[in-house]
Amino acid sequence: MVQNGAVGVERVFIGGGCNRIVNNVSWGACGLVSFGSQNAVSIFSPQTAKILTTLPGHKASVNCTHWLPSNKFAFKATNWEKHYLLSGDAEGVIILWEFSLAENKWRNVSQLLQSHKKGVTCITAILTSQTEAIFASTSSDCVLNIWKVVLPSSGGECTITCLDSLSTGLKPMVTLSLAELPGNPTHLILAMGGLDNKIHLYCSDSTQKFVRACELKGHTDWIRSLDFSLPIETNNLLLVSSSQDKGIRIWKLSLCNLDKKKAENSLAYYIKGPVFVSGSFSYQVSLESLLIGHEDWVYSVEWQPPSLSCYQPQSILSASMDKTMMIWQPERTTGIWVNVVTVGELSHSALGFYGGHWSPNGDSILAHGYGGSFHLWKNVGDDIDNWKPQKVPSGHFAAVMDVVWGRGGDYLMSVSHDQTSRIFASWLNEANTWHEIARPQVHGHDINCLTIIKGKGNYKFVSGADEKVARVFEAPLLFLKTLNHATSCLHDFEDLHVDDVQALGANMSALGLSQKPIYAQASSERTTDGIGNEGFDTMETIPDAIPSVLTEPPIEEQLAWHTLWPESHKLYGHGNEIFSLCCDHQGKLVASSCKAQSASVAEIWLWEVGSWKAVGRLQSHTLTVTRMEFSHDDKYLLAVSRDRHLSLFSIDRTGGMDGISYKLVTRQEAHKRIVWACSWNPSPLSHQFATGSRDKTVKIWEVNKSCSTSTIQLLITLPTFKTSVTALSWTTPIPMNPVDNNGIIAVGMESGLIELWNLCFTKNQKDSSLVIQFDPFMCHVSSVNRLAWRDVDDSESTELASCGADHCVRIFKVTLV
Repeated sequence: MVQNGAVGVERVFIGGGCNRIVNNVSWGACGLVSFGSQNAVSIFSPQTAKILTTLPGHKASVNCTHWLPSNKFAFKATNWEKHYLLSGDAEGVIILWEFSLAENKWRNVSQLLQSHKKGVTCITAILTSQTEAIFASTSSDCVLNIWKVVLPSSGGECTITCLDSLSTGLKPMVTLSLAELPGNPTHLILAMGGLDNKIHLYCSDSTQKFVRACELKGHTDWIRSLDFSLPIETNNLLLVSSSQDKGIRIWKLSLCNLDKKKAENSLAYYIKGPVFVSGSFSYQVSLESLLIGHEDWVYSVEWQPPSLSCYQPQSILSASMDKTMMIWQPERTTGIWVNVVTVGELSHSALGFYGGHWSPNGDSILAHGYGGSFHLWKNVGDDIDNWKPQKVPSGHFAAVMDVVWGRGGDYLMSVSHDQTSRIFASWLNEANTWHEIARPQVHGHDINCLTIIKGKGNYKFVSGADEKVARVFEAPLLFLKTLNHATSCLHDFEDLHVDDVQALGANMSALGLSQKPIYAQASSERTTDGIGNEGFDTMETIPDAIPSVLTEPPIEEQLAWHTLWPESHKLYGHGNEIFSLCCDHQGKLVASSCKAQSASVAEIWLWEVGSWKAVGRLQSHTLTVTRMEFSHDDKYLLAVSRDRHLSLFSIDRTGGMDGISYKLVTRQEAHKRIVWACSWNPSPLSHQFATGSRDKTVKIWEVNKSCSTSTIQLLITLPTFKTSVTALSWTTPIPMNPVDNNGIIAVGMESGLIELWNLCFTKNQKDSSLVIQFDPFMCHVSSVNRLAWRDVDDSESTELASCGADHCVRIFKVTLV
C-alpha cells in the first residue's frame, strides 16, 4: 500500500496561450517573459521555448503584467538576486510577485485589493534607485494610481505605498509611460493616453504628487501605446506614441529657457509645441517625426532597450493588427526615420498582433497575436540583419475541455472552446521536450469533447462541438511521418496500415466547418500550375494548405494552416450540441451524448466504427449525460449525468456487430448534486468505478454479478473535498503489490487543485488514503476539466495529463520516491 509522501510529482509540460488583450506581455531583465493565461500569470523562457510555471492568485482574467526591472532597465539589474513582477486583473486587483534567481522560486509578496474598482488596463514602472521603484496603474474606472515600492536590499519584505491617485475624466486611459525628467532626475514625468485621442503629461512635484503639465494633440483615434526613451544628451527625452489611426508619432521633450507665460503667447509655442514647468526647469515638447507604414491599428511601440553600457540605440519596434512588426531607425545622413525591418505572419489564418517586445539585449523580438499565439524572431546575422523565426510555447487561448492520450501514449490530444484541437508530443531530438506538433481541427464552433479510436489501423478521432453533428477525422500520411520523426519510431507502423493512407493533409472550407483531404496527385498538380498561397487573401478564395513532413517542432504559421486532418464522416442523430464522447478499448464502438433537458434528448447513441452507422440508442437519463466510459473488458458502459444519477449498461456482442445487444443494468441516484466525472478501475480483476460530483465527494462502486443480473454496491466514500470534484482518472498501481492494492485515483477539483488517492480493497478492509496533493504552483488556477493517465509500460513512473478552464494543458510525471 502506498504511504503518504512515497510518490513524487514533477512538472513535465505546460501548454497555454496568451490572453487576447493589449499590455498582457512583458519581457523582464531576467530574460523571462510573463503573460496572462486566463486567471494565471504564466512565465516562459524564450531560450527553451517552455512555459516554466504558472502563478496562482488572481480570481479574474489577467489583463496586464510588468516586470521590475523590465527589459529597459536590464543594465541596472546585472547583479540582482531577486526580480519582481506586477500583474493586474479584470477585477482591479494588482499582485506583486518575487522571483528568486538562485532558488528558482516564486512568492506572492503583496496583493493590493483596493487597487481599482474595475479592470486594470495598464501598468508601467521605473527604477529610481537600486532599492526603490515607482509604478503607475490605470483602469476602466477612469482612475490612475501611482505607487512606490521599496525593495529589500538584503532580506526583509517589500513595502508598497500609494503616492497619488488621479481621475482621468469620463474616458479611461489605456496606456502609460514613466521617465525621469532631463536635468532633473528627482522629478518624474508621466504620459498617459486613451480614448480621448490625446496624450496627457503629468509631472511630479517635491511632495511626489503629480500635477498636470500639458496635452499633446495630433492623433485622430484612440492612443494605444506610449514609451519614453532614456534621456538623450542629458537635455532631451523622446516619447513614441501609437494609435488606432495607424500612425506612430515621436515627440521630443527638451530643456528650455522659456518662461511659460511668455511662451504661451509666442509664435514658437504654436509651431514647436507646448511648454511646461517642473521645479525650476522649463521644458518644451515638439513633434519630432511622424511614421507611416502600418495598414491597421498600431497596438504597441517600444524603444530598443539600452545595452549594458547604458547606450540606448535609436530604434523603435512597432506591432500592428496588419499582421506585421516593424523596426524603425533614423537614417545616418538625413536623420529621417524609416522602416528598416518588417516581420510578420502573412498566412490566411493570422489575425494581427496585440503587442511587440524587445529582448533585453535587443537581438530578439516577440509578438503576441489575436489567436493567443506567440511569434519570436531572432537576428542571426553578423554584419547584416537576418531575422529568423524561433520556436515558442503554444497552446489554447480558451477553456480546454477534453484531453486524451493517443494510442500507445505517443502523443496527447486536446480540444478547446477556442475551436481548435491540438496534438502535443515529446520531440526526442529536442532533449525530449514537449511541443505542439499538429492542429488537426480548426473549427467554426467551440469544441466540447473528443475520443481517439483505439485498436489497430490508422489514427482516428471523433470530436463533438456546439453543433448537432459529431465529426470523424483520420490522420494524413504526412502527420504519421512527422510523428515517426518526432518519436523516433516508438510506435509500430505496421498497425497503422500506412500503405492504405492516401491523404497528405487537409484544406479548410470557406465556412471553417469541413476539412477536405489533399491527395498526392492534387498536390503535385497545384504545384505545377503555380497555384498555392500566392496572391492576396480574400473572402472568396482561401489559400490551399501545403502539408509537409516536419523535421523540427513547427512554428505558429505551420500549425495554423498546414497540419489539418481530413474529415472522413459526420455522425448525425443528436438533437442538441454534442457534450461527451467515448470509445471502447477494442476500437469498435463510439458512444456520444448531447446537451439535454428531457429524457428523449438525453439518450446515448452508439456508433459502429468503420461503417459509422448508429447501432444503439440508450435511454436512462433526463438531463445532459456529462461523462461516459467503457469498462476495461468493454462489457459495461458507465454514464453519469446532470440529473445526479449514474447508469450502467451491459453491452453484448456475441452475435457480432449486427447482433449487438444492450440493456440497462441499473440506474440510481449517485450524488446530491451534478455528477461531473467517472472512471473505471483498469484492473482486469474486478469491475470497480469511481464517480465525482459537485457535492464535493468521490464515491467508489463495484459491480456484483450473479447468474442472471448485475447490481452495484457502494464500497467507500472518500473524505469530503474542499470544492467540487470535476475530473477523475483511475490507474493501476505504480508498481506495487497488485494483490492488496487497487491502484491510484487522480482527483481534479473546481479550484484547479489535483490530488492522488490510494485505494485498497480486500475482503477485510476497504481503505483510502491521500498519497499527495500537488503544489498549487503546479496546478491549474481554474476548474480541472479532464484528467488522463498515460498508458505506458514503465515500472517506475507514469504520466498524468490534465486540462482546465485556465486555457492550459499540463503533463505531470508521477514517480515512486
